[in-house]
Amino acid sequence: MTSRKGPMRHSDDLLWSAIADLSRFAALLTMADLGVADELAHGPLGTAELAERCEADSDALRRVLRELEAMGLVRRTGDDRYDLTGHGTPLRSDVPGSLRSSIQTLGEESLWYAIGNLPATVRAGSSALTARFGGLYDHLAANPESSRLFGEYMATRAIPFIEGLVKRYDFTDVRTLVDVGGGRGHILAAVLRANPGMRGVLLDQAHVIEQARPALEADGVIGRCELVPGDFFREVPAGGDAYLLGSVLHNWDDEDAVTILRNVRQAMDPAGRVLVLEVVLPDDDAPHLGKDLDMRMLAVFDGGAERSRAEYGALLARAGLAISRVVPLDGSASVIEAVTEAATEAATEAVAEPPAG
Repeated sequence: MTSRKGPMRHSDDLLWSAIADLSRFAALLTMADLGVADELAHGPLGTAELAERCEADSDALRRVLRELEAMGLVRRTGDDRYDLTGHGTPLRSDVPGSLRSSIQTLGEESLWYAIGNLPATVRAGSSALTARFGGLYDHLAANPESSRLFGEYMATRAIPFIEGLVKRYDFTDVRTLVDVGGGRGHILAAVLRANPGMRGVLLDQAHVIEQARPALEADGVIGRCELVPGDFFREVPAGGDAYLLGSVLHNWDDEDAVTILRNVRQAMDPAGRVLVLEVVLPDDDAPHLGKDLDMRMLAVFDGGAERSRAEYGALLARAGLAISRVVPLDGSASVIEAVTEAATEAATEAVAEPPAG
């Protein structure tokens, strides 16, 4: 018989830790939304003064600060005075790679609702977010501030992917890269900076393209970019040597993902390639970041999912594409490189054909 001091006790600890994580995130969200880190950036403040600056109730804020202190994000420096720690510094708005907007995005009304109503989604088989808000992207299009935060979150989330992509994938023979559904162009800008001879094409919805222009100007690459407002379910710009789908396919069910890939396949040259940048799930039951992310995909999108290599291979095959290689990157992501099936067959025949003479 299993003792309550053995595996059963360990199971209880795991469950209570997960329960506590919800309260910790709520405190973290409060810190981000009120701008606590920004106010503490230049030294410690008393709770009353901090509350006044953050436009908050001092007694309620004091209780949140107590939790944040336990988390190591702030420290008490005297009676009722708090200072920011190194662990809390990424919550400042003015530091490179700030996580403030990311935390705010995950606590944004629609996403918070989606996670909290995951049981309803599982019962119905369709996202509770879609039922209430009409879909995430429709909600963002109608709410500019939420759209801005989401764009900043996606840019921050992509930092480890981008660094790995630039370092580990060879773009030497790519003259034109088409970033399909590329948001503000944060991935495209990084690739263009690393490859001065390349030009880029960014395709996304019109309201997203409006946000991309100043971002690409700030990155110094706008002169090498064509910005195309459009819908990848209808048409994808032709003429690219490579087509990048960065964190795009995991937002859609299989049928929609195949539609996107077919449109890319139709636009690309026979010798072109598709680069699918996604978290690729392992085939075993080992813990993996992608499995955590998949719960969010299940909650937020109807049919959106993280997938394994085999599952991506099946989607690509339905669009007339075949995986040529998979390049692992940082942050549990990978680049799945795919080419046309005709190109794969030609390469196989060339290898199989004996040398002349």
